[in-house]
Amino acid sequence: MGINNNIEKAYLLAKEQYAGFGVDTDAVVEKMNEIVISLHCWQSDDVSGFETPDAELGGGGIQVTGNYPGKPRSIEEMRADLEKVFSLLPGKQRLSLHAIYGEFGGKQVDRDEVDIEHFQGWIDWAKEQGIGLDFNATCFSHPKANDGFTLSSKNEEVRRFWINHVKACRKIAAEFGKQLGTPSVHNLWIPDGSKDYPIDRAGYRTILKKSLDEIYAEEFSKEYLKDAMECKLFGIGSEAMVVGSHEFYMGYTIQNQKLLCLDNGHFHPTEQVGDKISSVLQFLDEILLHVTRGVRWDSDHIVTLNDEIMLIAQEIIRNNYLDRVNIGLDFFDGSVNRVGAYLVGTRATQQAFMQALLEPTEMLLSYEENSRNFERLALMETMKTRLFGAVWDYYCLVNKVPVGGDFIKEVVDYEKEILKKRR
Repeated sequence: MGINNNIEKAYLLAKEQYAGFGVDTDAVVEKMNEIVISLHCWQSDDVSGFETPDAELGGGGIQVTGNYPGKPRSIEEMRADLEKVFSLLPGKQRLSLHAIYGEFGGKQVDRDEVDIEHFQGWIDWAKEQGIGLDFNATCFSHPKANDGFTLSSKNEEVRRFWINHVKACRKIAAEFGKQLGTPSVHNLWIPDGSKDYPIDRAGYRTILKKSLDEIYAEEFSKEYLKDAMECKLFGIGSEAMVVGSHEFYMGYTIQNQKLLCLDNGHFHPTEQVGDKISSVLQFLDEILLHVTRGVRWDSDHIVTLNDEIMLIAQEIIRNNYLDRVNIGLDFFDGSVNRVGAYLVGTRATQQAFMQALLEPTEMLLSYEENSRNFERLALMETMKTRLFGAVWDYYCLVNKVPVGGDFIKEVVDYEKEILKKRR
């Protein structure tokens, strides 16, 4: 009880401090309920899925390193891990599934044959958890993706296979939205690209556009389904050219009013996704974010509270874009406790949004409009040292989840009691 009193006392001090800048911390704590983050299922098991017992990540320029003990061996264990994660996070989240995470009952179900029956168990589980589900076609880790091309393949049999897979996935996602009462975002990322410089870039992109036109010809109610497409600069094995580039998908989504997925690890290291948000939303109703942390060539490190994540959150909050931006995570690290990875990355993302909400935006904007740039810079720096942690701790307290670093012990105990017993 004493600890709770100290948290509340610290919060009252922070509340008074922020009020001096015209910021209502009570309103911020309430507003945080609108920050819904879609956790990515593939962090739980290193993007292995449950198609086959010995499934491994392959192709597509993506790679998971590490073999930390405790990886879930079944969907039941995976759900238990996710439930543990949800229990330690403030607010309400969603879950994003890849198509390889269906319940296939030990049967060999190829990608073009996936159906809602393989995911009904996930829907029932999501209802119990009170969360929404998002979905992703899985266009990698498959023999028909080994040559580096799927929807842009010049092999018509291969191209047709992947078209049918994505069509099936959109139907599944729409059923998620229908049964759960919240639209499901179906995100499409393909690994297609070339290791060395190709001659026929235009040919591959023409084929991809043709495939997409056929896939999206079937329309679903936006009440159930939102379609997104994700670009990438390069991958391992596709260093010279990625077919689905930023320019390609930006053009396609604007022309067809789909969601552009911006992954902040998929651009040049000096490019900032935060700077792109207000540009693309001039032309699109909504976008999807994949929040991650790029380190050199790797785009998928665990999210930390860094300047890049802060700018993304600030741009969304400053411009009242919350209802136009779908926030998802995308990182995978098999070298650390996977449950802990979820908590660090999700909490960092939530903290970025809370700090953005605690910003005295009107005051800063007034300085900017009046060319008082010194005052603007000085105030932005001043806000970095305010009592943000006290507001965050209070938010966790009212949500009845561990405060500060207390979640670390919870993860360590879960590892001792559950994860280390898995072999």
